[in-house]
Amino acid sequence: MQLSRLEKLLEFLQNEPNDEFLQYALATEYLRLNDTEKALWYYENLVKNHPDYVGTYYHLGKLYEALNRKEDAIGTYEKGMETAKRKRDNHAFSELQAVYREATGSNEDDDY
Repeated sequence: MQLSRLEKLLEFLQNEPNDEFLQYALATEYLRLNDTEKALWYYENLVKNHPDYVGTYYHLGKLYEALNRKEDAIGTYEKGMETAKRKRDNHAFSELQAVYREATGSNEDDDY
C-alpha cells in the first residue's frame, strides 16, 4: 500500500518533531485537504515556536482572512514583515507588504 502525502509527512515528523519545514508542509497539506483546524494549529505553532520561519506568516495571514479574522491577519502580516526585515528577506517582505496593504486598504506611501 502506498502512503499518502499526509501519512508520509506525519511519519517524517515522528523522526524529526522539531523540523520547521515538516511542520510547515503539514500545515499546507492539511489546508489542501480542507482541514483548516489542523492547518491553523500547525501554522500558529510555527509562529509561536519558530518565529523566524518567514514563510509561515503569509499563509497564516491568508488563512485568518479566509476565516474572517481580519485583525489577526493584519497582525500576522505585520509580524511577518518585521521578521522578514530583520532577516533581510526582501522577497518575503515584499509579498507580506502586498497582502498587508490589501488587507488594510493602505497605499504605497504608508510605513509598511
